[in-house]
Amino acid sequence: EAFEERLALMFDLAALAYQANVTRVFSMMITREASNITYSHIGVPDAFHPVSHHQNNAQKMAKLVKIQTYHSQMFAKFLAKLQAMPDGDGSMLDHSLILYGSNMSNSNLHNHFPLPIAVVGGANGKVKGNQHLRYPDHTPIANVLLAILERSGIPDEKIGDSTAEPIAL
Repeated sequence: EAFEERLALMFDLAALAYQANVTRVFSMMITREASNITYSHIGVPDAFHPVSHHQNNAQKMAKLVKIQTYHSQMFAKFLAKLQAMPDGDGSMLDHSLILYGSNMSNSNLHNHFPLPIAVVGGANGKVKGNQHLRYPDHTPIANVLLAILERSGIPDEKIGDSTAEPIAL
């Protein structure tokens, strides 16, 4: 019943950890893919996992969109908090690099292509913002992770199934 409060608290803790310079790295899963959590607080009383296997049912798909929109809105609130948080010559968001996304493109089919992700933040001026980048089909997500490491000052030759030099961000 307190899902939204717990989620907001987790984002607050991450922002405070950044602000206090306790860490500049965190990983968070909003909910497990196989979760049976319900979203009654946004008008979706059904369990998440069965909704994600929508079988092209328009009602289930609408519920899934509502859940995914809610997740994105909670993330956007976190970003707004970082943007409003002064950090040196800019904001905490200016000095951060955050990957947000999913492990599924179509959860009904367990398909992970094309994978919906966003890379947000300025990385201390190392990432050009306000752009939409599209890479060749089936570019491994590991190429994005390699680019994030490189922009964070941790160059590496390969991560997982990465195939090339870090891609442009």
